[in-house]
Amino acid sequence: MLRFLFAFLQLVHGLLHLLGLAKAFGYGQLTQLNLSIPKPVGLLWGLATLLFLVSAVLYLLKREWWYVGLVAVLLSQALISLVWQDARYGTLANCIIIIVGIVSYADWRFDRKVEKEVASLFAETAGNSLIVKPEMLLALPPVVHRWVLRSGVVGKEWMHTGRLKQKGAMRTKPNGRWMMFEAVQYVALDEPGFNWQTKVQLAPGFYLTGRDKYENGQGEMLIKLLSLKEVVHDGGTEQMNQGTLLRYLGEMCWFPAAVLQPYIIWESIDSFSARATMKYGGSKATGVFFYNEAGDITAFEAMRYGNFNGKMSLEKWRIETKAYRDFRGIRVPSKLEVTWKLKTGDFTWLKLELTDLQFNNTERYLLFTNIQEQHPHP
Repeated sequence: MLRFLFAFLQLVHGLLHLLGLAKAFGYGQLTQLNLSIPKPVGLLWGLATLLFLVSAVLYLLKREWWYVGLVAVLLSQALISLVWQDARYGTLANCIIIIVGIVSYADWRFDRKVEKEVASLFAETAGNSLIVKPEMLLALPPVVHRWVLRSGVVGKEWMHTGRLKQKGAMRTKPNGRWMMFEAVQYVALDEPGFNWQTKVQLAPGFYLTGRDKYENGQGEMLIKLLSLKEVVHDGGTEQMNQGTLLRYLGEMCWFPAAVLQPYIIWESIDSFSARATMKYGGSKATGVFFYNEAGDITAFEAMRYGNFNGKMSLEKWRIETKAYRDFRGIRVPSKLEVTWKLKTGDFTWLKLELTDLQFNNTERYLLFTNIQEQHPHP
């Protein structure tokens, strides 16, 4: 709704500049403008109308509209200053447009940063035509073997890369308000890494942009208010590297063939659970996957570093599966909840739904059209 209101503001504000054009050329009786306007200046009022209309259309098309919008605002404000007593209230509209333009430009810069990071993430992905065969699974614990078979990856192409879309809600404290979010994530599997970009709604017109990444064994988190003000920027620490590696391991439920990667070591526990240990980039993380009788993953549990009351501590971290869905013939968890099992009680902080999942389509990922779809400007 806010998006259409802003486009409407640009449209109406632009059309009002036609009054200057009409005044200059003597079209009609215009009591709104008392001061005379020379014809050459009147043409500039008409040009301002055209620029605002183009800006509004580009905005609705989710294009880089702010370049045109900035020129329109500068021209408009210069014209308003010439007839200040008659048109001074147009300054308010110009201020709104320039503020939204600055935020939109910051969003664009944030998206371009992610584009470069994803290109780097996929730079070492060569890919091949290897097919997942039944004999590849023989060394896995029986319960993991059963899950991989049930997922449907046998007989399909080896997984090298992935892109997934998510939506859901998150909160920062046990009794905190749930905040809606949407996200797109890119995953590399041969050389493990991911890049997760999200927009979290705080209130109408206010949001956080965030990016988590794991690459070359290093984890990093970046959060900005309106893509402008840095709120959190942390990375490279032992705790962060362990946490992002552990997240990567837990999210292997979306890429069943990844259990065959050499950096993951499996150990059978019983008929319904198995321990996975991942070693990469000087870090190590271990977690336990739980399964039901049908062979589906029901949960993943591990000890993970988290920030609580300003201090990092190692706490039990649990992902629970709430629903399954087939994506391009692969059966994976589609709804998840993530909970910290704290001494003070359970803190469920994330409810997530997977809305799309693609594999081995790297060239299309790098078009980045879906970043704009998932993270439209305000």
